[in-house]
Amino acid sequence: MTSLLVESPAAGEAETLRRGAARVLLGNWMGASTVPSRGLYPHQWSWDSAFIAIGLRHLSVRRAQRELETLLHAQWADGRVPHIVFNPAVPHDAYFPSPDFWRSSSAGAAAGAPAGTETSGIVQPPVHALAAWLVHLADPQDSRRRGFLPRVYGRLAAWHDYLTGARNLGGGGLAATVHPWEPGMDNSPCWDAPLQRVEPAATGSYRRADLDHGQPSERPTDLDYGRYVRLATDYRDGGYADAGAGHAFAVEDPCVNALLIVSEHALARIAAETGADPAPHERRAALLTEALVERLWSPEAGMFLCRDLVSDELIPEKSVTGLIPLIVPGLPQEIVDALIGTAQSTAFRLGEVPMVPSYDFGGAAFDPSRYWRGPAWFNTNWLMERGLRQYGRTAAADRLRAAMLTAAGESGFAEYVDPFTAGARGTRDFGWTAALALDLLVAAERPDEDAQGSGLPQDEAIGADA
Repeated sequence: MTSLLVESPAAGEAETLRRGAARVLLGNWMGASTVPSRGLYPHQWSWDSAFIAIGLRHLSVRRAQRELETLLHAQWADGRVPHIVFNPAVPHDAYFPSPDFWRSSSAGAAAGAPAGTETSGIVQPPVHALAAWLVHLADPQDSRRRGFLPRVYGRLAAWHDYLTGARNLGGGGLAATVHPWEPGMDNSPCWDAPLQRVEPAATGSYRRADLDHGQPSERPTDLDYGRYVRLATDYRDGGYADAGAGHAFAVEDPCVNALLIVSEHALARIAAETGADPAPHERRAALLTEALVERLWSPEAGMFLCRDLVSDELIPEKSVTGLIPLIVPGLPQEIVDALIGTAQSTAFRLGEVPMVPSYDFGGAAFDPSRYWRGPAWFNTNWLMERGLRQYGRTAAADRLRAAMLTAAGESGFAEYVDPFTAGARGTRDFGWTAALALDLLVAAERPDEDAQGSGLPQDEAIGADA
């Protein structure tokens, strides 16, 4: 197949796209935060809010600040940032698992769950410090005047302390996830083998509200969902304890830890801005980078792989999660070259298909329509675009950015898209799709605006154009 040639949108198309993205973000705004979608996801989600804030800063810096502050206000005393903050005005039957399932204020009391705000008890990838730094850079004067960074710095530091402390379940320094929902790639084939150990919850013991808004062929199977419910039930009934809890599912994920590293670099910049010492964050970022390479890099696969902590083995499935560490600064050149080679190989076909798929095209579990088992997602491709650009692959980054912008507009800002055709899949008017499309549009028009804004040491952005 010849290389995909996609041009950036013309001025008129760009304005149409900009207006459409703004319409989605303003339409999904709930007064203090943004829902991913009005129907399928009617509450506040953790990493969604971080990505949404990154785009929302181009419309309203104040709203972007509030987006993050609202999420962090629901932080637990142990430092965890829950993956859902529930809107009490939404009926319980509108989404499952609902607040009465998680019982955070009672079951999570020992872990410091807030008494006045109902949340879930699990977490999602730590994009938040990166988002906070980018929001600050959108209007540093307003940020300083309002004391935005001093208000969020302590909470973000506590969040990272939780991930590198209580969640260092493997003992090698990396953060572990204890539920497939935590890495954000819910039904990835990477979880198939670890989930075999989990007895699913009884059929009829819960009702899947997601199927009221999505096609069954595009959502996780009932068997997988039953296992998700079992894991969440066991975690809740154990008081949301981490260390010594005997987790049936415990995994070190490359994307989660790559985002933690990038956010540590961003946190160092936040620390310096607020008068704190950035050195501890830079040291932690360096140690995490060493651990990421030592524990999750596979020279044979040419990419990072997930580690199953129960069996203490790498999981051989090739997912986009293993390419996302391109966002980490200072990787050895041979690893950068291998990652880009794998992205351009028949497994992911970067530059040939519109966007990078969520899973290996040649994998036995590949499905172009079902959630994280093949479709292309805008947040992972946004991270890939930044990684390519960081390591000097500007031509490849430009092509990917143009393809993403085209797909966002033509799909109606879909949750995810078919990896071959970029046809819409999942729900429409999706928050982070609109937000990240808006961010890419601004970046295309003002390429130097975020030159220092990635949270990464710019003198470590190396590599050659490709």
